[in-house]
Amino acid sequence: MKRKFSGVVLIVVLVIAGYAGYAIWKNFRGIRPAFFPPPARITDLITPAGPTGGSGLSGDRITSAESRNDTGFPLTTPPGFSISVFAKGLGKPRVMTFDPNGTLLVSIPSSGTVVALPDKNGDGVADRIVTIAKGLNTPHGLAFRPDTHDLYIAEVHQVVAYTYDDAAFSTGNPRKITDLPSGGNHVTRTIGFGPDGKLYIAVGSTCNVCVESDWQRTKILVADPDGGNLREYASGLRNAVFFRWHPVTHELWATEMGRDYLGDNLPPDEVNIIKDGRSYGWPYCYGKRVWDTTFDDSERARNFCLSSEPSFIDIPAHSAPLGLAFVPAVGWPSDWRNTLLVAYHGSWNRSEPTGYKVVHYVPDADGTYRGVEDFITGWLRGDGALGRPVDLLFDDSGTLFISDDKAGVIYRIFYAG
Repeated sequence: MKRKFSGVVLIVVLVIAGYAGYAIWKNFRGIRPAFFPPPARITDLITPAGPTGGSGLSGDRITSAESRNDTGFPLTTPPGFSISVFAKGLGKPRVMTFDPNGTLLVSIPSSGTVVALPDKNGDGVADRIVTIAKGLNTPHGLAFRPDTHDLYIAEVHQVVAYTYDDAAFSTGNPRKITDLPSGGNHVTRTIGFGPDGKLYIAVGSTCNVCVESDWQRTKILVADPDGGNLREYASGLRNAVFFRWHPVTHELWATEMGRDYLGDNLPPDEVNIIKDGRSYGWPYCYGKRVWDTTFDDSERARNFCLSSEPSFIDIPAHSAPLGLAFVPAVGWPSDWRNTLLVAYHGSWNRSEPTGYKVVHYVPDADGTYRGVEDFITGWLRGDGALGRPVDLLFDDSGTLFISDDKAGVIYRIFYAG
């Protein structure tokens, strides 16, 4: 009897182990680029920057037509663009902003710091790294209140305003603006001041897919600059880590990461145009109002999906879109003006890794996005990932800065054509 019981236990253990092994193989066999160290330091692979790469148009979809690299730099861009490293040795840099004098500031959540990267001689390389705030709880979002020297920093649990000294590169006089819910799967808090002067705050979900009990979760919130009149602006956003206002329409655009464990190709990640009072579907649906019956197959969930706001652009699943930026009117070819760049941070749970690049969305005259082309590639290699692009930020001259939280660098890209 004891031997028979032991045999049953063994079979159960083997079944559980087999199921666990299959689940791990199915969902995590493409994990290497995201979590393993880079196969090489990207700064060791750089030669002096110059134009690289090439691209072309094919039908309704814009695709890469060439993959040459004329300089030895591991990253490839379209013809006429130059890319170099502006700052390195930063750990895991994320959100960027410019101070009132044009100095680049960067949040480093993993070290609890915000740093300044002055380039006093204008040679395109940061002179030094200056810590302007430290001891913070996963600082992420950065924003200057318009026409002031007040720097707002979003931590996991709060937004705090500081008086910023752009001569000494220091912060002081902290004032709590608002509390935020802490913990959960998604701990980044992104902030920005809109054209209306209001403060906007993105707060992600605690989970992969669930019904949240905290009213601030899966939302973009809006408040007065002092934190008063805090309210929901838009909901149903699982993890809208970055947002930006369109330079012409002044609409709020946000990238959105879809849920996991529906396979390699579902659900799409998204770019959404965020409207006041609207829901964007999570957790009951994704993309163009696609009902997620694996989570809730009730009629109530179906009706909710039908009334939700569809995605504006669907992105391949698990690309992990983060920073987005609209190409300015200066410094770039005129036909790029107001088109959209998006950083794909890259997958961690797809059998064949995807993302790890910056892409360019090209609209028709009516604003409909008809195609996408690779803008910067080369981070993803067969032996791992050299880096993972995060935030995109243009300065007043049209120079683009990109943060990379795997390689620990800030890139500088400009059009030299």
